[in-house]
Amino acid sequence: MEYLLFTYPSCEKCAAFKAKLKELPLGGTEVDLAQKEGKARLREFLSYVRRDEKGAIVLPIFIVLNEGRVETTLSSIEELESWWKSRA
Repeated sequence: MEYLLFTYPSCEKCAAFKAKLKELPLGGTEVDLAQKEGKARLREFLSYVRRDEKGAIVLPIFIVLNEGRVETTLSSIEELESWWKSRA
């Protein structure tokens, strides 16, 4: 199992999510959406991305991959904590 964490540099929610994620024994990759490569990588997962009522992408985007398949997508620390507890 691995993860992809899509973030923007100036995103406060992204920074808080990254700090919480460091407390967990998970391996994965952070993808910077300010970079062209990051935006291209996100296109592979657009069907899993949440949007708000205005259609904007909800950040951060935490995608858990299990054997190359999307297991779940999370966007908040609360969701991360709940998901992690459910795996125990």
